[in-house]
Amino acid sequence: MKQAPASKATQAAVMSALVWGLGQFYNRQFVKGALLLATEIMMLLYLIPALPQAVWGIVTLGETPTGRVKVGKMYQMVQGDHSIFLIIEGLITIIVFLLFIWMFVAVVRDAYRVRQTIERGDQENNFIQSLQYVGENKFAQLLLALPATGVLFFTIMPIVFMIMLAFTNYSAPKHIPPANLVDWVGFKNFTDLLTLGTWSETFYGVLTWTIIWAIIATVSCYFGGILVALLIQQAGIKFKTMWRTIFIIPYAIPQMVSFLIMRNMFNGEFGPINQYLSYFGLGKVPWLSDPFWAKVTVLMVNTWVGIPVSMVLVLGVLTTIPKDLYEAADVDGASAWQKFRAITMPMVLYSTAPILIMQFAGNINNFNVIFLMTGGNPANGDYQYAGSTDLLVTWLYKLTLDNHKYSMAAAIGIIIFIIVASLSIWNYRRTRSFREEDMIQ
Repeated sequence: MKQAPASKATQAAVMSALVWGLGQFYNRQFVKGALLLATEIMMLLYLIPALPQAVWGIVTLGETPTGRVKVGKMYQMVQGDHSIFLIIEGLITIIVFLLFIWMFVAVVRDAYRVRQTIERGDQENNFIQSLQYVGENKFAQLLLALPATGVLFFTIMPIVFMIMLAFTNYSAPKHIPPANLVDWVGFKNFTDLLTLGTWSETFYGVLTWTIIWAIIATVSCYFGGILVALLIQQAGIKFKTMWRTIFIIPYAIPQMVSFLIMRNMFNGEFGPINQYLSYFGLGKVPWLSDPFWAKVTVLMVNTWVGIPVSMVLVLGVLTTIPKDLYEAADVDGASAWQKFRAITMPMVLYSTAPILIMQFAGNINNFNVIFLMTGGNPANGDYQYAGSTDLLVTWLYKLTLDNHKYSMAAAIGIIIFIIVASLSIWNYRRTRSFREEDMIQ
């Protein structure tokens, strides 16, 4: 007698495994069963013809390119396979198939669980009661389902698509659909990027500058913001609100406007900065045409734009530091530097360390300042499709939109992701805020 409930629950699960909704019909949940049956029919109508085509398309990337065929004395365009469309359509179909598998498991488990509840003599919710239960207890999950689906198709799928492109030869001039097909080439793009001639020289050069840029840009903006915030918070400073407003203006102005204005100001021929230097008998500085000075220029402009962000963060932290700590330090005879080192800086770092890491990751991918100020220039004859001030992200942009080297750009994108993710996770796990949060949990 004790095995009967389990047997009937298994029977309900098997019925739903064979046809969605049968187990629910067996459990007398007719509305739920009908909805599940209709869902399975719609998904199977899509998957049965699409899934084999998706697997074929991803494996082969097509067999016949689009081209002209001579018919009599005329040429006729014949539509062939488009390798990139095959990858995208295949990914969509595979994601739908994975959702189908997930729903299959959920439907079977639901039939099994409901039948166990009935056999125990408990009352199972009807359809209306189930909707009420979801609205009261699963409302957050229900609302998250829509954005989660969007993330799946519009974030995760493009990332997977980029990863797949990195293992193909999708690039101009010989492998651009629809006139040509794309082939799988394995790790060739990565080996070329790391070991082959000008590709490797460009990669290591741009990577080195990217790391140097990210470190200097982050440190200068962060500690510059701390300095400005401390100066404003000094007891003898009047009109604090006015000073805060003045220093936040560079951040309030759209960056595109700021960078374009700065680009004109630093112009080596007719820019006002060089004109003022000439008035004082100083020679013109090649701010944007010399590799060294171009890097110095973009760092200065980035600092000017980035300091207000750090200043606002630090000002918020300074207002939360208890004044009793400073009063106790005064009693002990601590100097201003000792108070800053023992009280202010630890408190600021504790609150802003995660944001500092985010700023470092953001500076690795800081596209705007490089693209709008220098466009990656000045040119570097030793580099492949890159200039002296190009970061990895701006080099990737040039490879895709200007030169159609999509597969190599995808490989660079994966390397950027690995670098940013690894450094961010490693640094964040070493912060005091993370360790204390982990101890609380």
